[in-house]
Amino acid sequence: MKIAITGGKGGTGKSTIATALALELSTDNKVLLVDADVECPDDHIILSTTREKVGDVHAILPSFDQEKCLKCGRCAEVCKENAVVFIKDKYPFIVSKQCNGCGACILTCPSGALTEGQQVIGAIYHGKCQQPYLKQEHDLLLLWGEMEVGCENTSLVVNATREYAENKASDYDCMLIDTAAGTHCNVISAMVDVDLALAVAEPTPLGRHDLELILQLLKIMEVSTKIIVNRSDIGDLKLIEQVSQENDVPIIQKVPYERDILKKHSRGQPVIHKNIEELAYALSEKS
Repeated sequence: MKIAITGGKGGTGKSTIATALALELSTDNKVLLVDADVECPDDHIILSTTREKVGDVHAILPSFDQEKCLKCGRCAEVCKENAVVFIKDKYPFIVSKQCNGCGACILTCPSGALTEGQQVIGAIYHGKCQQPYLKQEHDLLLLWGEMEVGCENTSLVVNATREYAENKASDYDCMLIDTAAGTHCNVISAMVDVDLALAVAEPTPLGRHDLELILQLLKIMEVSTKIIVNRSDIGDLKLIEQVSQENDVPIIQKVPYERDILKKHSRGQPVIHKNIEELAYALSEKS
């Protein structure tokens, strides 16, 4: 079963829920947790995992042959990322970190002055949970992608991370995918072909607004969705309940705002809570 833990709002607790749920499920299941927030992966910090590099993620980086270049500027005209800089009567050059590797400049060059090269835009890592206070064994592998600083095209790293995860998925009972916040391309890439999405929300006006956005996206993607309310006993829970009713998406669990949860999070430890246990049990029954 492939489950995405997502939500439109940043800081609402997606990684807290994802790591806690993965840890709970892994007491009786083989679990693969994928951190697809490649610009800011933090599940490995919360779980105190080992860190082993799987490999680099590459993208196309055009290379100029100045002897063939006509200085026509067509390469710069077709570049939607403004990665090709052209000044009249000068040879164009590429801002490598800005390039998304689409190859449009190569295709449009009339003299064949551009050829296909490569650049490293990120890497994939995996690791095992190493929490000395845990009282039982957990069959949990964390896999995550990480962007090179300054690179723009996050979706390529998300896609590569998902592809690597899919190749390992048959060895596991459950795959959890912790997405980035928002409704942009790399969030969509992370949620392709999942069986269920858990939309994490908080009971605030901004939490309601962003929950509505992610539910609209998941409806378009035709993904079965449930809502988890984090910090459920602060703010106004009716804000989320109203969105739930209007969109016919049930609230499957509420996680309160408690001191013990705050302490664990501040220490870089996954949350252990009876509501997460109940959620894990319900998902195990469903799968």
